[in-house]
Amino acid sequence: MGGFWRGTVDDVQAVARGWRWGRRPLVPRSAEPYAPEASTSVFPTTWARGGPARALREVVQVGGLTPLLRAEVSPHVTGLERLQQVGGPVLFVANHSSHLDTPLILCSLPAAWRRRTAVAAAADYFFDTWWRATGSAILFNTFPIERRGGAMSTTPADLLADGWSVLVFPEGTRSADGWVGRFRLGAAALAVENRVPVVPVSIRGSYAAMPRGRGWPRPGRMPVSVRFGDPLTCGAGESVRDFGVRIHGAVSQLLDEDASTWWDARRRAANGATPDASGPAVAGWRRVWAQTAPPVVTDRQPVWRR
Repeated sequence: MGGFWRGTVDDVQAVARGWRWGRRPLVPRSAEPYAPEASTSVFPTTWARGGPARALREVVQVGGLTPLLRAEVSPHVTGLERLQQVGGPVLFVANHSSHLDTPLILCSLPAAWRRRTAVAAAADYFFDTWWRATGSAILFNTFPIERRGGAMSTTPADLLADGWSVLVFPEGTRSADGWVGRFRLGAAALAVENRVPVVPVSIRGSYAAMPRGRGWPRPGRMPVSVRFGDPLTCGAGESVRDFGVRIHGAVSQLLDEDASTWWDARRRAANGATPDASGPAVAGWRRVWAQTAPPVVTDRQPVWRR
């Protein structure tokens, strides 16, 4: 009798799996014709650069975000004097390993620069819900970009043409282990097409303070360093790919400079011996472990200046 009931249950389950139940198509998915996904609506952000939103953002950033950031981490900012070399809009290009990176850069900039800087943010992450999209647009002046291609409500070229500087993270996403990933060529192409200089920015310690997966910085006001580099422009006859390699090299050199000294980093760069910012080819746990140590920062001024 037990075998009869087991067989009956197996038969019912087999019928349930094979029956359409009004939902399953008879044609296998592999045989269906290709149909592109329906385009989704794009969250508009032009309003975030209007007068009322800019006034609200100034109050929130100065009165709330900056004190909160300094209460949770200990930022050490260098290289801001290099912004005096440029007068118009620029493309800030930085490595990306933590959600702290955007507020660290914005709160490090002089007020005149911060008020005229927009941030490129992933549409599938920061603009997937209305409340997250609205909050990030107000707080950071973000605009959505599609990491996998698609329409955009506002293009970086439009912002640059209107006099706004743009902050981009050419890795496309946060680093999983704190080391620098491959830079996509979109930032270099954007700078070349719009004839704007690129200001490289390096960030050390943000992964140790708030790695991927954490929703709040670790306790103890861990040190984080933000370093701005010399503006870069595409040379005559230089391809976008070569310019992109040079941008990646500039960020790597800033990381080396921050970990050692300006002179040592310049000497290694001249000899083509700048440490690889992508990290050593070792086991994953060793890569993560190496990035969990906060950087050692001092207030010592560099001896060599240009």
